[in-house]
Parts: sequence; C-alpha cells; structure tokens
Amino acid sequence: MKPDTRSFYAQAVQHAIERIACNLDEALDLETLARGACLSPFHFHRVFRGMVGETPLELIRRLRMERAAWRLRDPDRAITEIAFDAGYETHEAFTRAFRTSYSTSPSGFRLRAHRRIELAAPCGVHFDPDGAVPAFIPRDSGGQAMDVDSKELPELRVAAVRHTGPYNQIPQAFGRLNSIAGQAGLFRHPGAAMVAIYYDDPETTPQEELRSDAAIIVPNDVKLPEGVDDKHIAGGRYARAVHVGPYETLGDAWARFLGEWLPASGHRIGTGEMYEIYRNDPTKVPSNELRTDMYISLA
Repeated sequence: MKPDTRSFYAQAVQHAIERIACNLDEALDLETLARGACLSPFHFHRVFRGMVGETPLELIRRLRMERAAWRLRDPDRAITEIAFDAGYETHEAFTRAFRTSYSTSPSGFRLRAHRRIELAAPCGVHFDPDGAVPAFIPRDSGGQAMDVDSKELPELRVAAVRHTGPYNQIPQAFGRLNSIAGQAGLFRHPGAAMVAIYYDDPETTPQEELRSDAAIIVPNDVKLPEGVDDKHIAGGRYARAVHVGPYETLGDAWARFLGEWLPASGHRIGTGEMYEIYRNDPTKVPSNELRTDMYISLA
C-alpha cells in the first residue's frame, strides 16, 4: 500500500465531510464535492459510501436530525421551526422521521430525562454545536482483504441496448438484448458474455434519467443486428474483483471495492469505464452462486 494514495482518498473524503457538516443549511452539491475530491460524481459517491458507511445524502440527513435533537433541548424553541431547519416541509413529516431515528416523537424526546443526541454512525462524525468536525473513521468491513487482481486488458467490443431509468430495472434491457442476440447467434461466438455498464451517479441524477447499457461481448469482425449499438470499452489497466451471490448485494460489494480496497491498494482510479461481466446464467443457477466480475479502470 502506498500511504500517499490512501491518504489522498482519506483527505478527499474528510474534506467533503467537513464541507457537509459545516454547511448543513445549504443544498447538497455533490458535483462540487466530487470536483474537490478530483473524482467524477459517480466514482466519488461509491468511494465516499465505501469509506464512510453512508452516502453524502444520508450523512447530511443524519447530521441535521442530530442537530434537531440538540435544539429540542431548548423548551422555548418551536418544533415547527426545528422541523423546517432540518429540511422538512411539514411538522408531520419531521415527526415521522424523528420517530424512526429516536423511537419517540419530538415532544416525547423533550420529556426524556436522559436525551442521547448521537445516532449510530460507524464513521464517528456527529453534530457538534461548536462546529468541530473530527477525523472520520474509515469503514473496515473486510474490503481491504478482497481478492483482487489487476492486469492490462484489451479493448472490448460490445453490442449494447441502452437503458434509461432506475438501475434496478436494467433487466428489461437485458430482456430485449437476449431476444436480439439470440436470434442473431451472438451467444455462439467465443468469449461471449453479458456486460452491464453504468454511466451516472444515482445521488446526483434523477432516477428516470440514469443511463446504463445492457451489452454482450462480440468479436470485432461480426456484423451486428438491428436494435443494438456498436460500442467499445477502452483497454488499459483494470482491477477485477469477483462477487459471488445475488445481484441485489452488488451495491455493497462495489462500496467495499471502491471505498476500502482501492484506498488501501496504492492505486488511483482511472478514466475508463466501470463495468460488470456476468459469468453464469441466473435462470440456471441459484442466486447465491451467481458470479459477477467487477472491473474498475486504474490510472
């Protein structure tokens, strides 16, 4: 591990945490935070979530809620005012969220003899009325010990079907791709494998505008059928981690990969794509045996 590389990511995330914690009344500008970390918004979100254990949006919501709990200690302060300051448009919405966090209503919290302000947070960063922001504790859920290999990879040509919308609905695009690729015989070519490429950060892009591609690897000399786009994934140095298990747990695997393994690896993220290759068929194997290769470009 190169200490300067690990500290680069730790310092970038610490700086972002400080900007969030010291500006709780401002709208969260994730693009500015990502720029300050010298990362794309997509990469920044996954690195931040992996290192902190929360997304930037989850962090600011929790800190605002802790600040609200702190302000409830003042019996002369109106709950409606506290709710608005916490980012809620109605007293009712604030009460529901507060009850979820503290297992009581705001008025009930005021009656408690012992009022614990801090909510559970593995990163160790909490609201401080004096404005102090401690150094965060990087999450360690085993990601540093992930079995990862890195190698130079050639450019990949893929036949792709674009999906626009929530990422968890990309199976719709894979359904269309399967139909087209099956009729065209694309599965018969050596090296054929299903690939997903994701382009946008769900934290900064509306769900209905998220872009991704459902794709299949094809040889360079194959003529593509109608209904698919001819695309190329740049060659270069990539790190690969293997996830075995349900597709629904891939998000956590990516968080460990980018938020724990990458900062400890001595590498920095490159400009190429992040993508997944699916090595077996979900219609033929149990979900706990699904194998997904996750790739990140290295600088």
